[in-house]
Amino acid sequence: MSAVTVGDSFAARSRADLAALVPELLLCGQLIDRSGMAHLIVEFGREGMAAVAIEEWQASSPWYTRRMQKALGYEGDDVVTIFKGLQLDIGAPPQFMDFRYRVDDPAHGEFWLDHCGALMDVEPLGDEYVTTMCHDIEDPTFDATALATNPHAQVRPIHRPPRRPADRKPHCAWTVTIDPSHVPPQMTAHTEQIGRTAANAVELSLIDRTGEGAHDYSGPLLSDIRFADFSHSALVRIAEEVCLQHHLLALGFLLAVRKRAAQDKALEIARKQLTGIAGVAAQRIREALGLPRDLAGLAAVLSVHPLLNPRQYVDSDIRLGDGRLELLLGRGGAVDADGGWPALVDGDHLEPLHALVRGVDPRFTVRLLSEDVDSLLVEVVTEDEPAPECVEVAITRVSTGAGFAFADRGIPLPLTVI
Repeated sequence: MSAVTVGDSFAARSRADLAALVPELLLCGQLIDRSGMAHLIVEFGREGMAAVAIEEWQASSPWYTRRMQKALGYEGDDVVTIFKGLQLDIGAPPQFMDFRYRVDDPAHGEFWLDHCGALMDVEPLGDEYVTTMCHDIEDPTFDATALATNPHAQVRPIHRPPRRPADRKPHCAWTVTIDPSHVPPQMTAHTEQIGRTAANAVELSLIDRTGEGAHDYSGPLLSDIRFADFSHSALVRIAEEVCLQHHLLALGFLLAVRKRAAQDKALEIARKQLTGIAGVAAQRIREALGLPRDLAGLAAVLSVHPLLNPRQYVDSDIRLGDGRLELLLGRGGAVDADGGWPALVDGDHLEPLHALVRGVDPRFTVRLLSEDVDSLLVEVVTEDEPAPECVEVAITRVSTGAGFAFADRGIPLPLTVI
């Protein structure tokens, strides 16, 4: 049996494939919350759900924001740097969360959302849930993201939902102001804890600065990022960083849930979150790359799925050959030291893997071959009849993001100071 090796991950995909894949990964990162929040509401109610959401984004977004700045060479302390970071943030996936920007000067700017997919998901639940998301959660988390660029940055609303009138557009609008008189918020204990994870410290693929396309984002702020304009090497690094954003957010989620639930319950909720997003992400990746619904197509999905990436962080091996597909999850990776997503999967809890493989073909399932302290080995089996969609995937699919289609918006415009 041959094996799909580490080198067969993002680097093995074409530049065109990566340009299609990166926005999918950004969108799937946003859908992590759609997967997890429903289970939090059941356990902790609306207010408890909001508290977890605030803590997970506060804990993770400053770290992954700085990582992307460094990776793509746009480190700075101004409004442009903040806006570039939002364009590469799983909290603001392109088009689904349609951020538009205006820069007045290095210390002042505005952004607004011509379309907010998250709002479309929450509005049917009523004004209380809209206020929870657009007021209670956004106020501290927007500031936490801006804090990664400048401790004196503040994000404040011009207007925001609940929408009055009901069809108001843009959906919301915000100012960003950097002023030395602003007192920086204190870094929270949960933010400090995620900053100490192996995920935050992991070294990813270097951008080799050869070949066609942009190798960084050091130029002007663009109205939209067109990922096809980046080089192959830059796209590999972006994809790896976005997958790491998934893991950091999931670690923040688990940390926040553990404060409010016993260990067994916290792990149960985290596994439900992983199960829902694993299935939806697998389906979207397969469709975006035009892969077949066979074992080879599944192996290709596995090689770029955020559960198993970046490979510098997750220890896994995909073995395809002789009409068989096996997946080995090693237990010695940095993700295992953090207790991240793959650590939630074991012989008694294969639901996330079932959901993942069935996102490619509902007839697929996984069967445990062996398990010890060093690894978990499963085989993918093709059943005669398709399995029904599991509850966790169905909950995630309620989001309009699950069926969202990206559009080609043409050549982006540079945004200059007014």
